Amino acid sequence: MQKLSRRDILAVGVSAAALPLAGRFSPAFAADKLTIGFISPITGPLGGFGQTDGFVLAAARKALASGLTIGGKNYAVEILDRDTQSDPSRAGQLAKDLITNSGVDLMLAVSTPETINPVADACEAAGVPCLSTVMPWEAWYFGRGAKPGQPSPFKWTYHFGFGVEEFFKTYAKQWTLIETNKKVGVMYPNDADGNAIRRVLAPKLAAAGFIIVDPGAYETGTTDYSSQIALFKKEGIEIFNTFPIPPDFAAFWRQAAQQGLHKQVKILQTAKTGLFPSDVEALGNLGLNISSAAYWHKAFPYKSSLTGLSGTELADGYEASSGKQWTQQLGATLSLLDAGTEALKASSSPKDKAAVAKALSTLKTTTIGGALDFTTGPVPNVASGPIIGTQWVKSADGKHMFDYVVTDNTTDPNVKIEAKLLPYNA
Repeated sequence: MQKLSRRDILAVGVSAAALPLAGRFSPAFAADKLTIGFISPITGPLGGFGQTDGFVLAAARKALASGLTIGGKNYAVEILDRDTQSDPSRAGQLAKDLITNSGVDLMLAVSTPETINPVADACEAAGVPCLSTVMPWEAWYFGRGAKPGQPSPFKWTYHFGFGVEEFFKTYAKQWTLIETNKKVGVMYPNDADGNAIRRVLAPKLAAAGFIIVDPGAYETGTTDYSSQIALFKKEGIEIFNTFPIPPDFAAFWRQAAQQGLHKQVKILQTAKTGLFPSDVEALGNLGLNISSAAYWHKAFPYKSSLTGLSGTELADGYEASSGKQWTQQLGATLSLLDAGTEALKASSSPKDKAAVAKALSTLKTTTIGGALDFTTGPVPNVASGPIIGTQWVKSADGKHMFDYVVTDNTTDPNVKIEAKLLPYNA
């Protein structure tokens, strides 16, 4: 396994730009080759999550160019990546194709329930080990049929990362950094993310003293938010929290600004939207001082076990090669590749799917996203991870429209706080 130098990471950008994302290889079933499936949304409404995947996959492929030595044997490693086009049905179909026609030894899936859950379901049904990240674990675990207090129904599928508890800790702290009336308007969609958040997060916030104003679940693709905006204005909310896809939030917040809601909001806390520069820049001046939450940030003080890159090296390398601003997905995607390759090595027998699944169930390692430990829960098949408080502020050097700064580190004190939270309506 090859660790990457600065020269290597810059070369990665060239190779990533020169190759299409999917269909690079003609897989052949072989005893001395490991085939990894990688599924993410590159295009469509969720395409922001996949924007940096080509760069990260190129870095991973370079690091794996000499293969993996496991149990005294060297295995060539092939990564077959596929674009869901933000379509859950397509995600499931792609997983089945990689399982049936490419014989993947391990499946990796990243970013949102619309991608991860159909892939995980296909792998569970077929008996193929699958690892995923970047969605609330509750929406992954309970959203796929697990029941509280009962044994896990999953043998082959595993997930790591943040959950509602991490959101609660971060929000409860971040929302005390600015004085408000503690009235929180929420817009949670009728999807796996929104339903999990409404069921668990909202009651915890209410118990912590916040007054939740919830107009009810809305359907993805809604175009008229007049009734919700009227309720929020009437109730005098000063904090707003939402978990929408980017097009829905853009439509809502532009209408909210037209109707004056933005003037009373002191903290605009978004999730799922507001994660990436392109989403925030699309709002123009309305994007300034939006609060967000990061499952990875270049300020994370960890290195990739696969490539040896630090967060700063990864982010700077991406910017130098692409000309675009770094995004938190860089580290999230690389952390998945870190953890996946560590599981293959820990299995001692990576062509044995049951051995790989067992290795996942007890995996303890440190990725570029931090430590993960599947032996500690919070439930079987899940390892928890941080969410840190962040905000989009005016760029200090003018290099980008906004800088993305850390404002709270409650869920990982190893991450350095970079700035004081500013009121949205300042």
